[in-house]
Amino acid sequence: MSADPANLAAKGAAALSSQDYPAAISYYTQAIEGIPTSVDYYIKRSTAHQRASSYSDALSDAEIAVILAQRKGNREQLSTSQLRRGIALLLMQQYGDAGACFGWAEKLNEKDKSIPFWQKKLEVDLSKILDDDVRREVTVKEIPDREVPKPSKPATSKAAASSFKSPGDSGRVEELPDDYKEPKKTEPKPAAVEPPKPTVPAGVSTPADKIRHEWYQTANSVTVSLFVKGVPKESTTVELESNSLSITFPLPSGSDFSFTLDPLFADINPSTSYYKILGTKVEFTLQKVETGKKWATLESTTEPTPGASTSASSAAKKEDKPPVYPTSSKTGPKNWDKVVDDLAQSSKKSKTAKGADGDKEDQDDDTIDYADINDDEFSSDPVNGFFKKLYKDADPDTRRAMMKSYVESNGTALSTNWGEVGRGKVETSPPDGMEAKKW
Repeated sequence: MSADPANLAAKGAAALSSQDYPAAISYYTQAIEGIPTSVDYYIKRSTAHQRASSYSDALSDAEIAVILAQRKGNREQLSTSQLRRGIALLLMQQYGDAGACFGWAEKLNEKDKSIPFWQKKLEVDLSKILDDDVRREVTVKEIPDREVPKPSKPATSKAAASSFKSPGDSGRVEELPDDYKEPKKTEPKPAAVEPPKPTVPAGVSTPADKIRHEWYQTANSVTVSLFVKGVPKESTTVELESNSLSITFPLPSGSDFSFTLDPLFADINPSTSYYKILGTKVEFTLQKVETGKKWATLESTTEPTPGASTSASSAAKKEDKPPVYPTSSKTGPKNWDKVVDDLAQSSKKSKTAKGADGDKEDQDDDTIDYADINDDEFSSDPVNGFFKKLYKDADPDTRRAMMKSYVESNGTALSTNWGEVGRGKVETSPPDGMEAKKW
């Protein structure tokens, strides 16, 4: 009596979960002999071949699964079969064919969360080869052109007994008559036994659509918890990089579940970050590169600017630079810190310097002779005194421009050009690295 295919498949699932791939292949092979049209058995054996690095065998089983699933009209099994087919082709570096299979799998089942993970892997591999590389070509059909193996037929008893030796006549062989019938053999009835209990494969017990994650942060780290029961440590792949996190583990259905964060909100230190696979969850502790920086989200919503640095040292260098405020000067932005220093120096000099007779020619605001300003007007506050002097001696248009630009920009811009300011509202323009607050 042959073993029950369901029992063999359960043993195969247990062997697959424990990474005993040769045993898993053997069990699924026996199960297929019992039910040669089982899509699930071919999918599982393809997975075992793939994890044992037998990629051509994995592809063969996946293609048979595609044909059988298409005949049965089962969209979910057809999607999983195309995914397994694409994974085998990807590992065989047939990137164009793999991409086509991933696309067919996604079209049939958009809810499968493992498909985007493998598509991401494909994008990474494609980025490493030239545009005219032959491995980018698509040569596969959606439904493969191949035959499904047929179950082997047992030999007939007549063929097995085509000749016999006559009793007492050694060495002489006589042909059986045409009407010869092999006598029926009576076999003893087996003793009654209890039916075998179904073997439950070890592994994930949380349904894929129920897997969720939460996170919190401190000044130095970010902790991410993925709530899923029974993640197998031996067959789980985790990747921690400076700006991304990913984890992949097999599900009892034969497909893989993937969780990816790419790119993260800010850089992490992979060498000091770590993870734990517990009974009810997987917990990641990500060490921040910029300690003290608060993450608004787990993933960044903007693409990083090429050449931009997020390190604390570069941020510190940026903060060391004085803020540059907008100006209407033809010579460009003014460094108001320099203006204050010049005012203070000219204040000291003007106490001993003698005044010059005659009017001076009009000058640009970057070349004002601050010694001409009376000490009393800025002795307590040189900057206020300077602007009072500038406003007092200005014509009506200049005064209107100064007042309008200063008020409408919330104090972040000051212009003396009425022709420019009078055309519309002056927008708030805070210095680099600062945020404007409305008054």
